[in-house]
Amino acid sequence: MRKFDTKVQYLKYKVLREVARRAWDGLTAEEVLDIPKAIVPGKVPTMRCCVYKERAILGERVKLAMGGDKSNPNIIEVIEIACDECPAAGYEVTGSCRGCLANRCEDVCKRKAISFDHNHVAHIDKTKCVECGQCAKVCPFGAIVNRKRPCQNACKVKAIEISADGAAAIDDEKCIQCGACVYQCPFGAISDKSYIMDVIDIINRSEGNQAYKVYAIVAPAFSSQFSHAKVGQAITGMKQLGFHTVIEAALGADMVAMSESQELVEKGVLTSSCCPAFVRYIKTAFPELTPFVSHNLSPMAALAKYIKSTDPTAKVVFVGPCTAKKAERQLEGVKEYVDAVLTFEELQALFDSKDMEISELPEDVLDNASYFGRIFARSGGLSEAVAQALKEQNIDFEAKPVVCSGIEECRMALLKLSKNPKILGGNFIEGMACLGGCINGAGCLTHGEKNKAEVDKYGREAMEKTISAAVSILK
Repeated sequence: MRKFDTKVQYLKYKVLREVARRAWDGLTAEEVLDIPKAIVPGKVPTMRCCVYKERAILGERVKLAMGGDKSNPNIIEVIEIACDECPAAGYEVTGSCRGCLANRCEDVCKRKAISFDHNHVAHIDKTKCVECGQCAKVCPFGAIVNRKRPCQNACKVKAIEISADGAAAIDDEKCIQCGACVYQCPFGAISDKSYIMDVIDIINRSEGNQAYKVYAIVAPAFSSQFSHAKVGQAITGMKQLGFHTVIEAALGADMVAMSESQELVEKGVLTSSCCPAFVRYIKTAFPELTPFVSHNLSPMAALAKYIKSTDPTAKVVFVGPCTAKKAERQLEGVKEYVDAVLTFEELQALFDSKDMEISELPEDVLDNASYFGRIFARSGGLSEAVAQALKEQNIDFEAKPVVCSGIEECRMALLKLSKNPKILGGNFIEGMACLGGCINGAGCLTHGEKNKAEVDKYGREAMEKTISAAVSILK
C-alpha cells in the first residue's frame, strides 16, 4: 500500500482499478457483478462482519466508480449500508459524572431529557434531547460531551446530518463538494462519483477513428503525488494510456494571475475564483458577496478554453486533487471546454489497470508554466502570483492578500468583508477550501506538509522564470 495514506483509499483504488481494467475492452453486466467477488474472493471477510455485507458494500462502490446515481447532482454520495459503525452522535454523559447534588444539568434542560439512576449518575434521553448543549455548559466536571462523527467534524459548512436510520445524509444546498468528509470517513461510507469510464471511452474512441486528440491538463499538485516515480515518468505513462498531449494547469494559472491582477485593480477588492468549493461556499453562505468573486475562469477552464480555441475537435480531461472540480466541470461556461475530470487516485487506478509500472518508464518533459503558476497548488501561491503579475505589467497597485487555508479561515475573512471591506485587512481574499491548498485535496494519493515542499521544489525547476514568459507562448 505504498501509494496511499489510508486503507480506505486503497480499497477505493482497488474498485476503480478493477472497473477500469474491464472497461478498456467494454464492461459487461456480468463483469460488473463479478468485481466484488474478485476483490473478496473467498468466504472470509477482510473488513466487515460477513463476506456478504462486504460484497454488498463493494457493489455500491462499483456503482460510484461507474458514475453513481445520475439523478443526484451532488458529486459526493453516502453509501448507506457502509455507514453503520460510528456511534450515535450528539451529547453524552461520560464516566466523569460524579453524581453531584447540584444537578445543574437537569435544571437547565428545558426538555426534561436529563434523568438520574440510583447512583445519581446523569443520563440523557435521546428522544427528548434537542442537542442544545446547555447541560454540557453548566456541568462543573465537564462530564457531558458532544460527540460528533468524523464526517461531521470534517464538514465545516455543516452539510452533514444524521438520518432517522442513523446513516449520514448530505444537505445538497449547503454542500460545497470539497470532499473533506470523503477523506475523513474512517469506513469509506462517503465517496465521490468517478468518471473514469467516461475517460476510457474518450480515449478508446480517439484511438478508434482518430477524429480527435485527447489533451490532459494536470494540476500543479501533480508534482507531489507520484512519489514512487518521477514527474516525467508519470507523463510518459499518461501518453501510453492514450493521451495525445499533457499540459500543465499551471499555465492556466499563469493566465489567470495576469487577468485576475487586472480585475483586482479595477474592483479594488476581490476574491479568487480558482477553488470551485470556495466559490460555491460564497454563493451558498454569502450570496451578497458574489459580485466580489473574480469573473475569471479557473486555471483548469481557462486553459481548456484556450486548447479548444486552437483545436476545436479536442477532448480535454483535467487530472487533479479535487472532487469539487468534478462539480465545476458540470457548470455552464465550463462544460463546453472540459470533457471529464479525474483525481490522482483515479489516474493511479488507470495506470495499474494497464499493469503499468511508471517508475520503470523513460522520462518525458512537462514544462509549460512559470514558477508562479506551479505554486498555485499550495496556500499562498495564488497571492504571490497576483503580486508578481502586477509587477510584470508595471501596474502601480499594492496587492494586500488575505490568505485563507481551509473553509474556517475563509468564513472569517468573508464575514469581515460582508460587514465592512475596511476591516478585512486586505484587498484580495485567496480562498482555498482544503487546508494547505490543493496539495491536500480529497483526491490526492498522499496528504501532508511534504507536498508543499515538493510543489515549491518543482516550481523552482520551471524553465520560464516569469509569468509573462510563460503566457507569451499562447500569443
